Formats: sequence, C-alpha cells, structure tokens
Amino acid sequence: MTTVGILGGGQLARMLALAGAPLGLRFLVMDQAADACAAQFVPMLKADYTDEAALAEFASRVDVVTFDFENVPAQSAQWLAGKVPVFPSPRALAVAQDRLAEKSLFNDLGIATPRFSAVASRPDLDRALSEIGAPCILKTRRLGYDGKGQFRLASSDDADAAWEALGGQAETVGLILEGFVAFQRELSVVAVRARDGSFRAWPLTQNWHAKGILSASLAPADASPALIDQALSHARAVADELDYVGVFALELFERDGELLANEMAPRVHNSGHWTIEGAECSQFENHLRAVLGLPLGSCDARGRACMLNWVGELPDARAALAVAGVHWHDYGKSPREGRKVGHATAVAENARGLESQLIALGQALGREKQVSGVVAALG
Repeated sequence: MTTVGILGGGQLARMLALAGAPLGLRFLVMDQAADACAAQFVPMLKADYTDEAALAEFASRVDVVTFDFENVPAQSAQWLAGKVPVFPSPRALAVAQDRLAEKSLFNDLGIATPRFSAVASRPDLDRALSEIGAPCILKTRRLGYDGKGQFRLASSDDADAAWEALGGQAETVGLILEGFVAFQRELSVVAVRARDGSFRAWPLTQNWHAKGILSASLAPADASPALIDQALSHARAVADELDYVGVFALELFERDGELLANEMAPRVHNSGHWTIEGAECSQFENHLRAVLGLPLGSCDARGRACMLNWVGELPDARAALAVAGVHWHDYGKSPREGRKVGHATAVAENARGLESQLIALGQALGREKQVSGVVAALG
C-alpha cells in the first residue's frame, strides 16, 4: 500500500487524506504544531521542518512527498528529494516562496504583472516609490499570506510608516514594492500537471476577499472565451517552465479585459475547494493522481458552484444544511480571529438555482453581505 507524506498538517493535508482514502492510500503528515488538524485523521510526526533526523525518519516511512503550504523550507524539500520523490519540485516551491523570483518568472514568460521593484533599504523604498508611484503595497518577499506581511501606501507620505512596519524584515525575508492595480475582479486558474506533462485545468474561478483573506469563490466565472484561453495559457506556461507536478493556482487580476498575474500557490488552493462537490474530479484527488503518476481525472464542472469561507469561527451548521444543495466542511480547528476554520459549498445546475441557494444561505446564517458579490455576479 502506498504511503503519501505531506509536509504540513493543516486543512489542505486533511482534505488530501480524505480524498486519498477511496484510492486506498495511506498518509503521514509532518508538522511543527501538536494540534495540526490533519492529525485527527492520519498519523503525524511532530518535528521542526529543518530537523534532519526527523526528515530522515519521515522519508523512511513514505513513498512520495508533497506539501500543503508553501512556507515549508525549500531546503528541507530539497534534502528530502535526495531520499524520496518530492512533488511539486523544490525549485517550484522556491520560486513560489519569493515574490520577486515569482514575478520575474511571470515577466520572463510574457505574463503581465503589476509593476514591482525589490527593496533592500530605506533609500531603496524611496527610489521604488518614485519609479512605481502611489498607491502601492510594500510586501515581504517571503512568508506573507492572507494579507499578512503587507503595508499599503496611499502616498509617499506613508513611506516612514511602511518602513517602520516592515523594514526590520528587509534583511531576513526581503521586501518588494508592488504597484496598486485598480482591477475589476480577481480570478484564479486552478490547474494540475502530471508527471508525463499532461495538463488540465478547472473552469476559471472568480474570487472575493475580505481583509486579505478569501471570502467566496464562484465557478465557472462568467468570462469570454478569449479571456479564458489567456488565463489557461498563462497557467500552462508557468507549469511547463517549472516542470511542475501536482495542483497549483495562478491568481490573476482582471483590469479592462487584461489579465495581470498576482501570484501562484504551489499546492491545492482555497479557491479550488468548490471542486470537491462541484467538479468531476476534485483538486485534492487530482493532486494525488498527479504526484503518484496516475491518470488525471476530468476537471469538468457539475453545473455552477460557490464556496464560502468560514474565518474566525463557524456559523450555524444546522441552519446551513437546511438549505438544499449545501455541503459543509468543518476543519476541526479552535476558533481564532483570522483563522480559516471551515467552508461551505453550494452546487446547482445553473446560475438561477445557485443564486436562490446563496440568498437562502445568506439569510439563514446572517451572511447576506458575504454572498452579495456572488449573487450580483450571477444576476
């Protein structure tokens, strides 16, 4: 029986394990936190990701390694790759961990991005500000996610405050200044590439964020064939350049019919959670198929789907499940501000049916504001 090792034991590892059970797979997760939620279902090795003795034990107990979040040290993935197959590759992980390397790769592939510049010092910030202009966003090059490690500058007058907030990290994780994009909407391509290079993608997804954290995802997004082709072409180019194996997400801004790449996530992705009930083969099953060298499953949608993220605390599951077509996911996490603790997905045959479900769900949970953007997009 094949054992899949997962670096990281959060909800993505948990959902990978649940998807792998029907395939007869076993799992072992490695995480630094004793209360990692995947450990409620699968064995876990608690250890620091840089502990070579623990990594050696981990490698000895698994047949292939993947990861559930991009902040696993790339050097640890590289060390493991000398002992056991690791997918996606440590190179793909390293590129996705560094916003400067990531955006430089996009530009090298002819993929447009917001303007950006590396910032290593306070004078560098002034130089970058004069080149890019305000408004803009100062970000850490590494480790930031869900709105963390960022400071928005409305004008050059905010430079001192921005440097005070993030300047101390310039030497440790690096900084990058990015131009603000006045986009009409946020989109993502969730795609999968197999060991043999075959490539598939789920329908283009439209996303809404609140306080830097994904709030809702709608799929398929309403978009022209030309825009869809452009988004898929960008994702394919990135995957082929990195010789990528597994599922990844390419996050995009749409501005006046043009797509700008924001970032990629080298793993199964929050905006792809709708695929569990809303697609022929979920992102979690297809990721496992890819890393194990199995044939990829269909990424076709089953009608229209919307995923709603639960952040901080779970709403009333009983009220949500009273709405037909709603599927509930509790990650088994304790409530905490800013923490993703679960999600729900509504699936319907068509836009009108999904709109009715979301209106009912919003009213049942007192979440009318959370569903309002999606309802407007469906109307």
